Formats: sequence, C-alpha cells, structure tokens
Amino acid sequence: MDIVRDRPIVFFDLETTGVNIMTDRIIEISVVKIFPDGTREVKTRLVNPEMHIPEESTKIHGITDEDVKDAPTFKAISKNFYIYMEGCDLGGYNIIKFDIPMLVKEFSRAGLRFSTEGRRIADAYNIFCRMEPRNLSAAYRFFCGKKMQDAHSAEADTLATVEVFEAQMKKYANADPDTFPEDITQFPADMDGVHAFCNQFSADNIDPDGRFKWRNGEAVICFGKNTGLSIRKVAIENPEFFRWILKADFSKEVKDIAANALRGIFPRKGGTSSESSAGTEKNIPEQKKNTGTEKKFEKNRQPYTPRGLNNLGALDALNNLTFSDGEEK
Repeated sequence: MDIVRDRPIVFFDLETTGVNIMTDRIIEISVVKIFPDGTREVKTRLVNPEMHIPEESTKIHGITDEDVKDAPTFKAISKNFYIYMEGCDLGGYNIIKFDIPMLVKEFSRAGLRFSTEGRRIADAYNIFCRMEPRNLSAAYRFFCGKKMQDAHSAEADTLATVEVFEAQMKKYANADPDTFPEDITQFPADMDGVHAFCNQFSADNIDPDGRFKWRNGEAVICFGKNTGLSIRKVAIENPEFFRWILKADFSKEVKDIAANALRGIFPRKGGTSSESSAGTEKNIPEQKKNTGTEKKFEKNRQPYTPRGLNNLGALDALNNLTFSDGEEK
C-alpha cells in the first residue's frame, strides 16, 4: 500500500455484545498492521466481555458466551494492545462512528487514556458514502443511467423515483442470487414481498420512528445516550429523559410512550401495556441513585503509564494471539 509511508497504520474491527458504547463490551478484536515497507501483520483475539452476549448479537457475528468464557478480559490485554497501537494511524470501516469510540471506552475502563490526537484516520465507510452517495440523484444515475433535471422539485423527484423503482425490479429480478448481500437469498417478485423486504428493518419498532424497539421481548430505547437500555430501567433511574421527550420535538407515539413510562406503564409485546409496581410518576425517583459505580468508574479513568513494557513485548503478545500483559488486577 503505497499510501502508507512514514508510520504504520492499524486497520481494526471489533465485534461487540451490542451497539451501546456506554454499556456494551468488546468480544473480538482483529487487526491488520501495515508497515511503510509493505509488510503486514494480521492478528485476531477473542475477549471475555464479563457479561451475557445477547442472542440477537450472536446471530450477527456467531460468537457465544461459550466461545469467550476462557478468553482474557479486555483489561488483561489492554496494556500490550495500547502499546501496539502507539505511533500508528488507524483504519477500518465505520470506525469513526463506532469502533473508535468503543475502543476509547474500553481503554478508559481499564485505566488507559486512548486518544486519536495526532493520528490520521482512514474510514472506508466514509469514503464509500462520499464517493457513492445514496440520494435520489445518485440512484437515478446508477439505475437509469441519467442525470436528474430539476432535482428537489416534487414532480421531478416523484417521476425519478418511479423510474428508479422500475429499474430496481428489473435489475434484481434477473440477477444472480450469488451476487446478493449475504443476508438476501431472494429478491421479491410481488408487492407483498416488496412490502416485507422494505420493512424488515422496522419489524421490531414499537413506534413508527423506531425510537423504541423490541429486544429479546423487552422494550428498549434506540437513540441518544440511553441507546440499548430498557424503557423500564431508564424510567426508574433517569426519568428526566422522558420528561425531556415530552418537551422536545417528537411524534405523538413517542411522547405517549414517554408519558406512560413516567406513570410506570411500559409497552408489552402484543399491543398492550403493562403497569409496573412503580405505579405512577410520583413513585419514580427524581434522580438516579448512587450505587457506588460512579466512584469506581472515575477511579478507572485515571491515566495509566505502562511499566516495564515496550513495543517488542506488545508485539510478542500479539504474535502469540494472547494480547496478554499478566494477571488482571
């Protein structure tokens, strides 16, 4: 790779228990370290997240609790991994939005301050989005081979959308299934199939906007800092979140769920709501209880200076697929 000239770049990918940066954990790390001389190192390591891996996550990456039960924790490998990344640029796919923040958070829990300051970042996802936009004009050019005239006028946009839809039906109906994305086995041939195909990602939505969804039968929040947390948990520990929703610009359906949560009433699959023993809003505490975890977290945030380690030691650990630094404290 000619573009890597003055220092190594580490392309990496993380598999995790979920997508909530605050509460989920890393369960697998894979790195490709590319040096200016063109040599490459490829290393992969399972990590014990010290929490249950949700079934819906396992369906995506195939990693189970059994797979990681004997793997080291992130804290145990963190020091050597930290050193291995020193002086390197970073690369990956969608790492700016997810993998880097997740990695920073995990290092923080281990007492290490991992920063992107001074590092150059190559995100293939951002390059893809910039060079292959997914707006109507781009779709019209891709499927119909034409450049849109009067884009963003209602009639031109509607007519172009019809042409794009017809071209999609023709293109994919005759395509080889082996060229489809890995989760697609057949392209729909009728409107029932098209409807199911277009709505498969919203099947778990509780509200039309997808702000709240079903996860393992429980209603969870899917936006903001509380992403991945259950409605019930947030209503009890952070009711201000739902009071904010009631004052902000959200749909009626979202506000109804928030109002019910403050009354101790939560969605239940099947179209009904269940009432919690919390009762009404007056039973929900105004502030989150101090469980003691805050102090522990702050302690873990203290910067760490590696002792008695060097890049060679970190590399040896990676070569042995251990990422290990000794006993976890």
